[in-house]
Amino acid sequence: MSLRPLVPRASALRPRAFPAARSYAVQTPGNPTLEVFNRKVKHLQKERAGQNVEQSRKVDYLKDEVATRLCERLLDIKRTFPNVLDLGANSCNIARALTAPNPDPESPSSPPLSTKISKLTCVDTSPALLYRDADQPFNKELDIKRDVVPDLESLPYGPDSFDAVLSSLSIHWINDLPSLLAQVNSILKPDCPFIAAMFGGDTLFELRASLQLADLERRGGVSPHISPLADVRDVGGLLTRAGFKMLTVDVEDIIVEFPDTFALMEDLQAMGENNAILHREHGPISRDVLLANEAIYRELHKEEGAQGIPATFRLIFMIGWKEAPGQAQPLRRGSGEMNLKDILGGGSFDGS
Repeated sequence: MSLRPLVPRASALRPRAFPAARSYAVQTPGNPTLEVFNRKVKHLQKERAGQNVEQSRKVDYLKDEVATRLCERLLDIKRTFPNVLDLGANSCNIARALTAPNPDPESPSSPPLSTKISKLTCVDTSPALLYRDADQPFNKELDIKRDVVPDLESLPYGPDSFDAVLSSLSIHWINDLPSLLAQVNSILKPDCPFIAAMFGGDTLFELRASLQLADLERRGGVSPHISPLADVRDVGGLLTRAGFKMLTVDVEDIIVEFPDTFALMEDLQAMGENNAILHREHGPISRDVLLANEAIYRELHKEEGAQGIPATFRLIFMIGWKEAPGQAQPLRRGSGEMNLKDILGGGSFDGS
């Protein structure tokens, strides 16, 4: 899939090797016994981002790109969706992507994906961010309802309410992800999809490593400055545990070039994507650590001939379907009628 130009931080998609699996805490359904993220802090960060309208619009390049890639997956589903939920809608980036003209790259005259959707319910915890673009033209091209909720981990919708649930760059801030996925499965109608994108794995591994080294150099210890993220190897298990069938999980890297680490961190703050770990250190990072981080980051990650520094955003895309009677099932292992070696042009090894 080709990468559309990102503005103002132009980037290129570069494949990278998958990192080693990482462990992380998950919860059983119900009230979380272990909280990783401070939900109040994250709410305030998103509110501040939404209130700074001009700046937050400038840094929507990443969320708009991911929303577009997510919505393109609807092109492969040949059905209409009368009632759709946008879970963690941010500034309604998915709604904007749905109303974009010519979404199918193979058909230049394809209609907007919004023609497949009768109603879109956008839900988020931040009214400032959710209503930021309520006066923009895309609102007239789609029936949009905005719901502000106190917590995304407890959804106020009944079973079998939606024909699809979409979510772009929100569920990586959820403490109890297994419980949320179980709720999503419940509010979906039978044989309907959950399509989501989240940050995961080695997102911002460059910044994570350089900040740790800068902390060690200037302070003699390490403090967590970047939130922990789920690994792609665990997502399929979480979806299965929540009851989803016919799973698809894939990974894409978006690498954005920034002039320096200060611009990178400013953009993260304007996006509302800054650190919200529950037991993080309060107050800004010291000037000494920031200056050391800038030098270390450039030394380790700046490519020869490049003007700026790269920052990797690893996206985990997932699709899961709610189970239904008569639903199509994957073929049983070993039920194929053709040998894979014949397809690939192989054969028995005779030692010659």
